[in-house]
Amino acid sequence: MAHTLAQKILQRHTDEEVREAGQIVRCKVSAVLANDITAPLAIKSFRGMGADRVFDKDRVYLVMDHFTPQKDIDSANQVMVTRAFAAEMGVTRYYEGGECGVEHALLPEQGLVGPGDILVGADSHTCTYGGVAAFATGMGSTDIAGAMALGETWFKVPPTIRVTYAGTLPRWVGGKDLILRLIGAIGVDGALYKALEFDGPVIDALDIEGRLTMANMAIEAGGKVGLFASDDKTVAYCAAHKRPDAVKLAADPGATYERHVEFDVTGMEPVVACPHLPSNVKPVSEVKDVAVQQVVVGSCTNGRIADMREAAAVLKGRKVAKGVRCIVLPATPSVWKQAMKEGLFDVFTDAGCIVGPPTCGPCLGGHMGILGDGERAISTSNRNFKGRMGSLKAEVYLANPAVAAASAVAGVIAGPDQL
Repeated sequence: MAHTLAQKILQRHTDEEVREAGQIVRCKVSAVLANDITAPLAIKSFRGMGADRVFDKDRVYLVMDHFTPQKDIDSANQVMVTRAFAAEMGVTRYYEGGECGVEHALLPEQGLVGPGDILVGADSHTCTYGGVAAFATGMGSTDIAGAMALGETWFKVPPTIRVTYAGTLPRWVGGKDLILRLIGAIGVDGALYKALEFDGPVIDALDIEGRLTMANMAIEAGGKVGLFASDDKTVAYCAAHKRPDAVKLAADPGATYERHVEFDVTGMEPVVACPHLPSNVKPVSEVKDVAVQQVVVGSCTNGRIADMREAAAVLKGRKVAKGVRCIVLPATPSVWKQAMKEGLFDVFTDAGCIVGPPTCGPCLGGHMGILGDGERAISTSNRNFKGRMGSLKAEVYLANPAVAAASAVAGVIAGPDQL
């Protein structure tokens, strides 16, 4: 039968014939991921199962990114539990301190995930790796414990929604805007336990970092995975990032899709997701006179070098508005060093930004940028639910790095063309 991309990848990892959506299949996994919040829970379940070793010490990835540098005693203890487990099991891919970055930016950069892989992670934004054609999805810590022990898990084959983008992408519009437009159209449950498969000339032209941004937010539409075909760009990206064996991979002609959603992006302007849902999407020009006290550029969604460059292009020669704190968090040590090498930190600090270490930090209301009662932020992260970045009385708007940077300068939510 003709397979969607999700079905094709699942078929590569099971001896059963993948026939239809809704079918239960048992698959070997390529790797298993957990972080400083979720790993201790998975470790507790792992020991409760009576497991005494991980299935492969080179394919269990433990990334201490959410509360690091450790913000308090509890977070330090969480890391200690995970560090001890990694040492006991001989895990070779344990990341902490100066070599650690935000997990969903770090893994593709290190060549730890690639086309055709199945990766399960104890983090909902594990779906990011669909940007390099991996079937990657978040799971609860108990399921992750089982996968760490056995190297396999079961899936219900998801139906697939095909999403096609046509037209010409305007300046200052990128992957963040494309995925927010989709979420705005179908809602936060529009792809519930479904695969999103992205294609079209706009996607073909989009760089891998933009694809990773889009795949990252598939879960914000309820998606099980967000997938892009592996093409020449994917293979070249992987080859440049320690994955020289990457292959091209695409859906079969004639594959069956549950639904086909199409967009023409010609003339599209940057968009903003307004409180308190990623689906509450409006063109930036319609979000008027909304003052902000905090701007965040970073996260697993938009903390890569292309994002740093985009924010710097807007901030260069300008100043952050009085009363606004603009926090810039490059997502990995490599991004941090490259930004410094290119002089982007000079741009940021001259503008009055705070440049911090690679961390999830403020995205989840962890540290390094917590919102107080009544405060408002615009962020390049992925969620804006009540209490997401601090106080339940705060508001969070989501946007691309150019809009975030422009808003820092204006002191109100604005696009670069409005400065």
